[in-house]
Amino acid sequence: MLWLYRLLFLPSLLVLAPAYLRRMRRRGGYGSKFSQRFGAHDGLPAKRPGVRRVWLQAVSVGEMLAIAPLLEALAATGGVEVYLTTTTSTGYRLAQERYCSRTIGIGYFPLDWWLFSRRAWRRIAPDLVILTEGERWPEHLHQAAARGVPVLCVNARMSDRSYRRLMLYPPAGRVTLDGITRLLPCSEQDEERFVALGFPRERLQTTGNIKLDVNIPLLTGEEKLRLRRELGLPDGLVLMGSSTWPGEEAALLEALRLARGRGQRCALLIVPRHAERRPEIEPLLAGSGLRFHFRTSGNAPGEVDVAVADTTGEMRRLLQLADLVFVGKSLPPHTEGQTPVEAAALQKPILFGPGMGNFRLIAHELLEAGAALEVADAAALAATTAALLPDAARRGAIAAAAGQWHRANAGAMDRTLAILREELAKLG
Repeated sequence: MLWLYRLLFLPSLLVLAPAYLRRMRRRGGYGSKFSQRFGAHDGLPAKRPGVRRVWLQAVSVGEMLAIAPLLEALAATGGVEVYLTTTTSTGYRLAQERYCSRTIGIGYFPLDWWLFSRRAWRRIAPDLVILTEGERWPEHLHQAAARGVPVLCVNARMSDRSYRRLMLYPPAGRVTLDGITRLLPCSEQDEERFVALGFPRERLQTTGNIKLDVNIPLLTGEEKLRLRRELGLPDGLVLMGSSTWPGEEAALLEALRLARGRGQRCALLIVPRHAERRPEIEPLLAGSGLRFHFRTSGNAPGEVDVAVADTTGEMRRLLQLADLVFVGKSLPPHTEGQTPVEAAALQKPILFGPGMGNFRLIAHELLEAGAALEVADAAALAATTAALLPDAARRGAIAAAAGQWHRANAGAMDRTLAILREELAKLG
């Protein structure tokens, strides 16, 4: 099966390259270290006797935030050094800001073709590989197996879409799992999916979702006030769209209009999933008749109706200003959803649409616990928002349930670290 993957990879890359390059241009920041995409990971220090090198891959911002305790644990372990890679420019910037002191280098993950991957492996020469979530690349895993390097997959998940596709042709699923030493799924559902695809159950251990173990520094009252002023948010309640996708900003504007039409004093804070979407969002706001401001333009000159935080890495601070949070990528036609975990950890009342495929179990648990409400479409989002904003008691009950759910589901990181220490001990 690997030979077929190798054969099809380059033609597929050529077909997808134009769209991929356009997206890279919109997001920016990809020019630096672009050669690493082809395996040119130069400038790493020589390996030292008695020091084990760990290659840790975390695809983007969410994973970068989640791995902080892993990096802390590895830094505290004698005889271990970490080379950290990521896939996106936003993930790279965040890693540079936070993790330089805990790593021997930060780079981009190579394209998963034979020559590129082999080149990267020869230069990085890891003794242990750690992959996060859905990062299971066939060539990368083959290079590990060929060298006898153990691979630990942490916080492993299998989305609905990936599972359906792989089950149509199980050999394709197995090639994404061959070479993995131990696999630590987020949930029992993920565990069963990996078993169905042929991964040995004895090498599986469900540890839970490490993203539930978030430790968010809380802002003081003065810091919240300063942040509100920077954004231009007036006094009153704040409706927040968290990691929104196309179409959802318009739905949130309708929710704001309906709430205000019923006499509610409130403003809207939009945090788009992709910060480079300003050219798409700005015309929508310009035609709305509302006052608005984009955070990348600097501090707001005055009060606005809509603040857009088109930045990266601020979600946890911005959530602390919200009185009601809508989780994006969940309204039709979107089906995958974004994470509601940070909002729950901060005890915020949560709304999301029916499309929470990547967080299906979390969404189900939140609904069962009374910690979130599901809205079927844009009209339902507007109606529910208009009903909840003036109802402080109901919002408070949902928020308290969210906090209780989060506390009850902590501990995944401790379980993951225990297994990581076992694997490091095996290296000698």
